[in-house]
Amino acid sequence: MAPAEKLKKRKIAVLGSRSVGKSSLVIQFINNEFVESYYPTIEATFTKSVKYKGAEYDCEVIDTAGQDEFSILNSKHAIGIHGYVLVYSVTSKASFDMIQIVYDKIIAFCGVTDIPCVVVGSKVDLESSRQVTPRDGEKLAQEMNAAWVETSAKTNFNVTKVFELCLAEIEKRAPRTGEVPQTNRCVVM
Repeated sequence: MAPAEKLKKRKIAVLGSRSVGKSSLVIQFINNEFVESYYPTIEATFTKSVKYKGAEYDCEVIDTAGQDEFSILNSKHAIGIHGYVLVYSVTSKASFDMIQIVYDKIIAFCGVTDIPCVVVGSKVDLESSRQVTPRDGEKLAQEMNAAWVETSAKTNFNVTKVFELCLAEIEKRAPRTGEVPQTNRCVVM
């Protein structure tokens, strides 16, 4: 690879309530496999090169521990992050409601009005247990100026699309010079 063809580095944080399928989504994306067993994630970081719209991206994906309304947003989940994947389970209205809380925490923490993110409704393979409609997910994403998609890590439905949409949201906000988009400028005091 010639020096001019350097990989574009992008850091993406995957956030959402406990047990919504964040780790399953990330592992399916990185390793093309579905892990049936559930072990609560403390935090893990994965890297994968992705070709998107003719460019090569070196994506660092941070699989976070589940958030709840009382957990404090870690500065690692805001500083230096280019884009966010906010995951809820279509089988849990509570996890859907948590997306707005997590989004608001990121906005407040970083002191910005807009962040590149994708709202993801996971576990669509469990349609019979659905509590959140596609329309609800789309509406929330529109209010956040975010992309939206429903997925199933189990069937590998739309998993890659999640990260392509995140890259698109990052690039949409990038300076037109082709340089690296600004990471969120957070000041920790």
